[in-house]
Amino acid sequence: MSHSLSEKITHRTARVGVIGLGYVGLPLALACARAEFPTVGLEVNEQRAQDINAAHSYIEDISDADLTPHVQAGRLRATTDYDVVRELDIIFICVPTPYTVQRAPDLIYIVKAAEGIATRLREGQLIVLQSTTYPGTTVEVVQPILEQASGLQAGRDFHLAFSPERIDPGNKQWSAYNTPKVVGGLTPESTAIAAAFLRQTGAPVHEVSSAAAAELTKLLENTFRAVNIALVNEMALLAERMGIDFWEVLEAAKTKPFGFMPFSPGAGVGGHCIPIDPYYLLWKAREYDFYTRFIELAAETNETMPYHVVDLVVKGLSRQGKPLTGARVLVLGVAFKADIGDARNSPAERIIELLLGRGADVRYHDPYVPTYRVGGDVFQREPLTLRSVALEDAELAAADAVVIVTGHHNVDYAHVLAHASLVVDSCNATQGLVGEATVIRLGAPLPQ
Repeated sequence: MSHSLSEKITHRTARVGVIGLGYVGLPLALACARAEFPTVGLEVNEQRAQDINAAHSYIEDISDADLTPHVQAGRLRATTDYDVVRELDIIFICVPTPYTVQRAPDLIYIVKAAEGIATRLREGQLIVLQSTTYPGTTVEVVQPILEQASGLQAGRDFHLAFSPERIDPGNKQWSAYNTPKVVGGLTPESTAIAAAFLRQTGAPVHEVSSAAAAELTKLLENTFRAVNIALVNEMALLAERMGIDFWEVLEAAKTKPFGFMPFSPGAGVGGHCIPIDPYYLLWKAREYDFYTRFIELAAETNETMPYHVVDLVVKGLSRQGKPLTGARVLVLGVAFKADIGDARNSPAERIIELLLGRGADVRYHDPYVPTYRVGGDVFQREPLTLRSVALEDAELAAADAVVIVTGHHNVDYAHVLAHASLVVDSCNATQGLVGEATVIRLGAPLPQ
C-alpha cells in the first residue's frame, strides 16, 4: 500500500485534496501546489470555490498573485463535490472546531468531512486531520467513521494521521512553507508516509509516536500562550491597584536575557485557537478524572478582561460626570490581533455587547474589518451588524469615550488623543503620546 504512494510523493505525482479552504486550508493547499503537487480544495462554500478558481484570494496572507500561476497551470483548483475524493491520494481535513455554548467541543465539521470521505475512500489513500481538537479525536472519531462506511481498515488499507496546523494570521516571518510541522500517525508507517509528504512542502517535520501525541502538542502550544497571557493580565490588574505602570515593568523584565518570555496584557484573547483550545483540553481531561484547575483559572482570568475594560470606561466617564447609559462610545479595533482583518472570537465582541447591554451608543472603527456582527447571547439577544465608521475629527469629538481594543499600527493615535475627550487604552497604543484627551491605560495607574 505505502510503496505506491511513497513513489507518487517522491515524484510529486500524488494528487492532494484539502477539505476546508479557510485560514488553515488555503495556505496548505497553496503550499502543496507550490511544491508542484496537483491540488484540489474541497469547500462547502460555493463562492469560495469560485473565488479560488478565479485566482481570487479572500485571505489576507495570500494574494491573488500568489494563486494565479498555480490556478492557470492547473495545479490548484476548488470544488464543492466530494466525489473528487475518489481521485485523490492524500486528503487533509482543515475544518473549524468551535465549541458549544456550554464550552464542550463541537466536532460537527470534522464528522461531516469524515463522512464525506468515508463513502468514497479507497485503498492506499492517506487521510491527515489538521483541525485543532482534543487528544483521541483521530482514533476515536475519525477512524470509526472512515472504517464503518468504507469497509476498509486504517493502518492496513489506508493511512491515517494527525498533523496540527500552526498558522499565525498576519505573521510575515513564519508561514505554511517554513513553520516546522508535527505529525503522528495511527501506525509508524502512516507517520512516515505523512511526514514524507509534509517535507516536500519545504518545512522541517518532527515525528511523534501517535496521533494523540500530535493532538496534545497543539493544545500544549496554545494553552501555554493562554496561561502566560492570563498571568500578565492578572499582574496588570494588580499593578493598577498598586499604582504601578505594568508596561514599564514589562519593558524592564524584557531586558533579562534568560528565563523570561514577554507576553502583553490586553482586553482578552481572541482568534481561532487560544480562546477555544484550553476548553477542549478541560473537557477531555474530565474523562480521566483529572481537573485542570490551573488551565481553567487562566481561561477565566482572560475572560474577565473585557469586563475590566468596561469598568475602566465607567470610571473614566464618572470622572467627567457622565453615566455609561446613553454615552457614545467609539471602539477602535475589533480584529483579534493587530494589522489583520480576522475578528474571530475577538474580545471586542464581548466589550461591545457589555456596552450595549448597559445602554451605551456604540460605534467602531477598524481599517481591516468593514462590518462586525455582535450579539445573539444573554447580553444582546438580537444579533446586530455594525459598520466601521471613518476616523474623522467630528467622530472622535462626538464620542464620550474612545476604547482602543486592538492597536492597529496604521491608526494615528496622536490624532485620536488630539480630538477625543476620554481614551481607554487596553493595549498600550498611546504610551508616550500626548494630547488633550484624558487617557486611562489598562495596567497603569489612573490619571490624577
